[in-house]
Amino acid sequence: MSDNVVIVSTARTPIAKAYRGAFNDTQPQELMGHAIKEAISRANINANEVEDVHVGAALQQGSTGGNIARQSAIRAGLPTSVPGMSIDRQCSSGLMTIASIAGRIKNGEIDIGVAGGVESVSLVQNEKMNTFRAKDPWNVSNRPDLYMSMLETAEVVAERYGVTREDQDKYAADSHRRTANAQSEGRLKAELAPLKTVKKVQDRETKEVTDVEVTLENDEGLRANTTVESLATLQPVFANGQTVEKGNYITAGNASQLSDGAAALVLMSEKMATSKGLEPLGIYRGISVSGCDPDEMGIGPVFAVPELLRNYSLSIEDIDMWELNEAFASQCLYCRDRLGIDPEKYNINGGAIAVGHPYGMSGARMASHILHEGRRTNIKYGVCLLYTSPSPRDKRQSRMPSSA
Repeated sequence: MSDNVVIVSTARTPIAKAYRGAFNDTQPQELMGHAIKEAISRANINANEVEDVHVGAALQQGSTGGNIARQSAIRAGLPTSVPGMSIDRQCSSGLMTIASIAGRIKNGEIDIGVAGGVESVSLVQNEKMNTFRAKDPWNVSNRPDLYMSMLETAEVVAERYGVTREDQDKYAADSHRRTANAQSEGRLKAELAPLKTVKKVQDRETKEVTDVEVTLENDEGLRANTTVESLATLQPVFANGQTVEKGNYITAGNASQLSDGAAALVLMSEKMATSKGLEPLGIYRGISVSGCDPDEMGIGPVFAVPELLRNYSLSIEDIDMWELNEAFASQCLYCRDRLGIDPEKYNINGGAIAVGHPYGMSGARMASHILHEGRRTNIKYGVCLLYTSPSPRDKRQSRMPSSA
């Protein structure tokens, strides 16, 4: 068996708004290949030293189909001898790749691997998305909640556990404030790998579409002037669900934005890092995964965290920094308060409500962020929390945050 598994470098694209943002015409292979290439460069290793590449993506069809990990590795300039594996655990996909690469290293099968995640919502979650026979008739009859929209599950969580609209809007405004502070102070810069590309721009009056060359250097989704008052003017977006006829809580302002982006991390055995004279960003300790009822999809961390802490003889108070994916403010607040996490240790630089949520990328982005911010603030333990959707994303759901 190998010794500790360490992360020696990370790199991510800035996050672009889906459909209207900088990456609305950029292939996911380019996004992921760019992140992989930059992470390898930052690790100061040769591409031919990488022994495996695992990439997570939630929408593995169309431009993201056909083993996106292998395609991205080739796009990054890795030799054809390096294999690739694509992982789909929906929004947790990017985080799972870290666990899968770490497992191979711990087992002594490889010494160096790349983990990461990518999503091109712009190119996949659109009118061409394949929904043919997406719902199994038996599940529809026996467990219809498997196909409940994520928007509806967020409404269910808010209603069932008493998370008020006011608290959700306050949390969302705070996410933007925290991200704005982090961005203005340069605390996100170490994670970023700016990317030059071409975007499609449509003229509002003539509808003519032109190509515009852009270089994205920072996350596009931040709205630094967001206030509780401005969020309070937004109307709930959900209606006509399985159990929720008309939503009361979830708006385009207190939910994550639809986004495009990619992130990569280089992992290796601690022994290999030492032999190369590399200073790790952190040590991978482990993972815990739990299931919950589909209609309250976002509260999975409430079940997974206690198991994780038990496995490593730790308490909530022992953890110095928590990153929980901000798909919806309702479940962020419920999970935080149910677990008893200090708000000052929780998403301290904001999250997906402010920067966006490219599904497969998010876990890798959050791990990258907690490593860099943890190093800056000299923490001992950090935990990343995600949860997965119970069903394929429908068109109603795909369009909601794009108007934010």
